[in-house]
Amino acid sequence: MKFTLSWLKEHLETDATLDQIVEALTDLGLEVEEVSDPARSLGAFRIARVIEAVPHPDADRLRVCRVETRPNGPDGAIEEVQVVCGAPNARTGLIGVFAPVGTHVPGTGVDLKPGVIRGQASNGMLCSERELELSDDHDGIIELPETAPVGERYIDWAGLNDPMIYVKITPNRPDALGVRGVARDLAARGVGSLKPLVVEPVAGRFDSPVTVAIDPALKDRGCPLFAGRVIRGVKNGPSPAWLQRRLRAIGLRPISALVDVTNFFTYAYNRPLHVFDVAKLAGDRLRIHPARGGEEILALDGKTYVLQPGMMAISDAKGVESIAGIMGGEHSGCTEETTDVFLESAYWNPITIATTGRALKINSDARYRFERGVDPAFTLDGLELATRMILELCGGEPGTVVSDGAVPDTTRSYRFDAARVVSLVGMDIPEAEQRATLEALGFRLDGDRATPPSWRPDVMGDADLVEEVARVASLSRLEGKPLPRPTVGVPEPVLTPMQKRERMARRTLAALGYHECVTYSFIDAASARRFGGGEDALKLENPISSEMTHMRPDLLPGLLQAAARNQARGFLDMALFELGPVFAGGEPGEQAIHATGLLVGANGPRDPYGARRAVDLYDAKADAEAVLAALGAPARLQVDRAVPGWFHPGRAGRLTLGPKLGLATFGEVHPRILKAYGIKGTAVAFTIIPAAIPMPRNAAATRPALVLNDLQAVERDFAFVVDARIEALAVVNAAQGADKALIESVRVFDEFSGDKAEAQMGAGKKSLAITVRLQPQTRTLTEEDIETVSAKIVEKVAKATGGTLRG
Repeated sequence: MKFTLSWLKEHLETDATLDQIVEALTDLGLEVEEVSDPARSLGAFRIARVIEAVPHPDADRLRVCRVETRPNGPDGAIEEVQVVCGAPNARTGLIGVFAPVGTHVPGTGVDLKPGVIRGQASNGMLCSERELELSDDHDGIIELPETAPVGERYIDWAGLNDPMIYVKITPNRPDALGVRGVARDLAARGVGSLKPLVVEPVAGRFDSPVTVAIDPALKDRGCPLFAGRVIRGVKNGPSPAWLQRRLRAIGLRPISALVDVTNFFTYAYNRPLHVFDVAKLAGDRLRIHPARGGEEILALDGKTYVLQPGMMAISDAKGVESIAGIMGGEHSGCTEETTDVFLESAYWNPITIATTGRALKINSDARYRFERGVDPAFTLDGLELATRMILELCGGEPGTVVSDGAVPDTTRSYRFDAARVVSLVGMDIPEAEQRATLEALGFRLDGDRATPPSWRPDVMGDADLVEEVARVASLSRLEGKPLPRPTVGVPEPVLTPMQKRERMARRTLAALGYHECVTYSFIDAASARRFGGGEDALKLENPISSEMTHMRPDLLPGLLQAAARNQARGFLDMALFELGPVFAGGEPGEQAIHATGLLVGANGPRDPYGARRAVDLYDAKADAEAVLAALGAPARLQVDRAVPGWFHPGRAGRLTLGPKLGLATFGEVHPRILKAYGIKGTAVAFTIIPAAIPMPRNAAATRPALVLNDLQAVERDFAFVVDARIEALAVVNAAQGADKALIESVRVFDEFSGDKAEAQMGAGKKSLAITVRLQPQTRTLTEEDIETVSAKIVEKVAKATGGTLRG
């Protein structure tokens, strides 16, 4: 919404400065995007007289001018400067516009400096309209009448000293799309007083030769009211200078007096209008009707549009003449030859206008306003005011008003409670001030009931009344106050234990170098079936696309799709994770939170030491164990092979606390899955179920005491010959169980397998070497104690795996 300061002051009686008005507008919620002040760009240009203009001695097309100027105003001292000018109309005695040295010329972007042109000094410039960005005319310098006072600022003399204000209007404030609506807000704030708007009906002097009729199907939902009148004998030419300046200031191109009047009312009163050339209309009636579909119209923007069924149109006896509420047709548009016009003012349904505008991809000032909502009660008033303005500018004789339909009833009232301002906003505003504010905004108060004005469709409840009072009073008056504590002392934790686990899982995975992904909970049917889902219970009734038809049974499909997109863009190595819900069914309780990580490609960048390698299942296992440790899982976990089908058989495992309590799954992703998603290279993944981790028995926030042992620990190495099929974990668990109190840790440090191993130890055999750390608690271990524990370890391993101590 753009307007000029003088335009605003036609509706607002105020002595406020431009800066005060701009500050008040933003504080009222009408955010000022731009202020274009001509005084800042054109303030240095002054009226000057050419005392003498003689031909340049060394250039045929240049003239050397002696220019009289008064830098300090018409009553200031006279200064004479020399200017070299190439304009064909530069002559002795000419009154023009002069820019002194140091002036920035907006039309050229040049800062004037003293210069020498073909041996003649030049100090300043005599300007054309294009150099002042007033028009595209640059055939000569500006010529002013003899009465123009030398030394006066050109913008003051020409009436150009009128700042333009650009306000960004939110969709819920259609009333502010007119200058009068903006003035009303400022008046309510106290920046000035709103000038009264007097609407005097114009008496018709003849019966209208054009009638109007609204199709019954549109009266309730499309066009409740359509009105207009014929004005005959008009003279359509250029609009007056003041109107042209006003339209140019807001970025509109003056066209003709009739068209400029409609544009003026669009911005002044948020009342779009349209004028038809009566001579170009066929028949004596305009019909407002839904389109059948297929009708074509050449619009005023020079484009041809094909209407779809149901779109509202205004037609004469031959066909469509206007896209209702959006744009008129070229055929019935006004020209300089127009003498009789039909001036139209109507109220259109906002949703219907928005639907048609989007379908046809037309952006017009009329559509912009009608789809947000104009004042229905001003439909006829706007017609009367526009009629009077056309008669003043173009002459003519008005006919009677013809209309069909009625002004829609927007009357509604809400309870006004002055105390709610304190409870909802926290501002203490006297009731009398609240009532005065609402009345200044156009609300009608009757006891404790408030009726919004017809131009405020956004007010839909008593809370909106509070918002209006607080907005006008200024939300900047709010004081920050701490919320009172319901109880004394340290407040209870806000996060639940599961929320804390989710936060810790995110932090741990990020610390491990993973990048978090947030993907949709909806996936395509094929992906859902690959990961154990796809049943009807998880199918969406109204999916947003064909690729989002099912609730996801696992997080891995979204991560694999993200990895494929990244690989397609040249990122081959990546570490991604997501923490979010997965769905096992459509009933409550069939939803769980998982944390899934995906490693693709190599474990790091290339280096000269050969450390780079492809990721493997042990990378996934190590990261899964790190996350489980951070979430408080027990240190000793079992591993089994009960993994889902999207993992590689034999290269995946499950971390459990028993056969029925799985905590995490890890391993290589099945090649079939990688092929389906187009993943290049190796990919390993893990999935953690935070809710499956047992809660700690001690829920205290304090950490246990640090235990430091002053007795020397002892490490012993053992090498066992076992069958090649025996897992290392079986050996580790067996050794660990030999003496749980004394054995602190067991870890594998070597594996000897293959043809050489079988040649030494027999077919189907391998060697596993472990290190056992013994930590005494009460006394230093003797050699006899160590030998006793060693014998138990050998016995336990032999019993569990059938292994023997390697000689």
